[in-house]
Amino acid sequence: MEDKSNSKKAVETLQQMGLKEYEAKCFVALTRLSEGTAKRIGEVSDVPRTRVYDAVRVLETKGLVEVQHTNPKVFRAIPIEEAVENLLDTFESRTARLDDALRGLEPVSTEDETEVQHEVWALSGGRAISNRTHQLIEEADKEVALVVRSRALEGGELVEHLRSALDRGVDVVLGTAEEEVPDDVRERLSGADVFVSDLGWLSSSEYHPDDDTEISRLMLIDRQTILVSSYRRTDPGVSSEEHAVFGHGFNNGLVAIVRRLISTGVFD
Repeated sequence: MEDKSNSKKAVETLQQMGLKEYEAKCFVALTRLSEGTAKRIGEVSDVPRTRVYDAVRVLETKGLVEVQHTNPKVFRAIPIEEAVENLLDTFESRTARLDDALRGLEPVSTEDETEVQHEVWALSGGRAISNRTHQLIEEADKEVALVVRSRALEGGELVEHLRSALDRGVDVVLGTAEEEVPDDVRERLSGADVFVSDLGWLSSSEYHPDDDTEISRLMLIDRQTILVSSYRRTDPGVSSEEHAVFGHGFNNGLVAIVRRLISTGVFD
């Protein structure tokens, strides 16, 4: 069962990295075989034999498969480490080309462009929300106030962005909603106001047993830009996607509410 699960994960990931289904299945099959003919590959991968040749031919052009020109032909996958590095290089190259192409696009102006005073945007996905959090911290001029779940500090990426803000003279206030701030984080953010927040009720199920929404992060930038993210409590082992809203504008009602909330016991 575990082997089938790993095979499925590998095929899906290879497809996400640009391989077609039959190509991915054939490559995964070959990583399980020391070598194999088209017939054997088809048996292991469940790919029709007539399609195996086309799939392996593509894998050969991508440098993922080696061929022995016997009768019948025999194929073998390159070592896994080399294959991963090969695919990563290809993926990064495509990403770089995409970046160049997107940045080269000219903006399209609208007929009625006016200065936006009230903005509230929604965003989903932990990685995307983390990236936006980091971006907003990088854009801060005076102050960053942030209350997060302790797990958001794991890995050190958020801490690095806060450290960078401190180094350029931005005031940083960091609170955790439910646990003491780790000593290494306090040391890394020397010069910041680091504390255990009184806003634990925002994310603790103890206060809201019938509400399965957990607040993951609450951030205020320069007292005018906010980001609030949440996820739903689920059974152990079941992941829940994070969702966020962020807004900007001194007259924005959402910003005003969060400013007053996070300012309680934080700002003078």
